[in-house]
Amino acid sequence: MQYLYWVILPAYRLSLHMRPVGAPLGVRFYFALSWSTLAALYVLMVGYVSRDAPRRAMSTRLWVVICLALPGGIGSVLYFLLRQPVVARCPSCGTSIHTEFHFCPQCAYQVSAACGNCYKGVRITDLYCVYCGHNLAADNVPSRLRAFHS
Repeated sequence: MQYLYWVILPAYRLSLHMRPVGAPLGVRFYFALSWSTLAALYVLMVGYVSRDAPRRAMSTRLWVVICLALPGGIGSVLYFLLRQPVVARCPSCGTSIHTEFHFCPQCAYQVSAACGNCYKGVRITDLYCVYCGHNLAADNVPSRLRAFHS
């Protein structure tokens, strides 16, 4: 954008034999800097979408095309409104599961700590469920999660 404002546009005006516009240097500098910043943010946002979409099992090409085709950053806003949760692999069977799942839907492997009474997520170090007050020590916690208590 800097190149556009300081080199191409003045050369274009001279090639058309147009009278130079009397815009002050400060105004030209302001617009050159602001448009350069907006262009850089736009490119960075498309780059973020292209790196984040595969982590969420979404089509990278589709979302990059949407971000580039819709003007003014509307495609990026749509991406953030419609994006899926982050996807991980079950350590037991390898199925793709959302990171907020506590159990694998295919093999019932417990992927994260959950209350045995209300099945809401708890921290590994909690002694009681913060939602229902259930004693978590009474639950049959897998040994891989029990290792964090000591």
